[in-house]
Amino acid sequence: MLIVLTGIDGSGKTTAARALVDSARTESRNALLLSNHAARRRLSLIGARIGWKPPARLADFIETGVRVVNVLISHARASRFDGLVVMDRHLHCQLALREAAGLPRGRFLPWLLKALPSPDLMIHFDVDPQRACRRVMARGTDSETLADLIAFRDAYRSLPEFDQFLEVDANGDPEATLSHIRLALAQPSLTSQPL
Repeated sequence: MLIVLTGIDGSGKTTAARALVDSARTESRNALLLSNHAARRRLSLIGARIGWKPPARLADFIETGVRVVNVLISHARASRFDGLVVMDRHLHCQLALREAAGLPRGRFLPWLLKALPSPDLMIHFDVDPQRACRRVMARGTDSETLADLIAFRDAYRSLPEFDQFLEVDANGDPEATLSHIRLALAQPSLTSQPL
C-alpha cells in the first residue's frame, strides 16, 4: 500500500510519517518511509547565511529538479517493496509551491504525476497557518513567514488534484492526527470524506 502525505510546513507530515512506519513495524509488518524533499530548507538556510534570496524561478528550478529526482527514486524503491510505503511529500507539493509563488504549473509535473503509479491514499494535513508558523519557529531549523504559509495553504486548496486528497485535521497533537489516519486506513470508504 502506498500512502502520500502532503501539507504546509509545520503541519506534522514528517512526524506522522515516522509514526505510521514505526507503528507498522511494531506490528511486525513491512513498512518503508520515503522522503521526497526539494531542498527548500537547505536553500533557505544557505540564503540566510549569505544574505541572499534566490529569485522565485531559480528557486523553483532547483527545488523541482531535486524533488523530481527524489520522487523517481522513491517510486523505484516502492515498486520493489512489499508492504506499507509512506511518502513524505510528492510532486503536488511542488505544484502548490509554484502556485503560491505565482508561477505557472507547467506541463512536465502534471504529466509526470499521471505517468507515475497512483497512491492508494493521498492524505493532506490541514493546519491553521498560525499554528504551523509556531511549530516551524519552535523546531528552529528553518523559518517561514505567516504570509508564506497562508499562501501555501491556499495554493494546495486550489490544485485541481485537491479533491482526491483525504483532509486530516492536523491542529491537534501528533497522536490525534495519527488516530485520524489510522481510522482512514481501517475504513477505506472514508477516503473521500474529510476527517
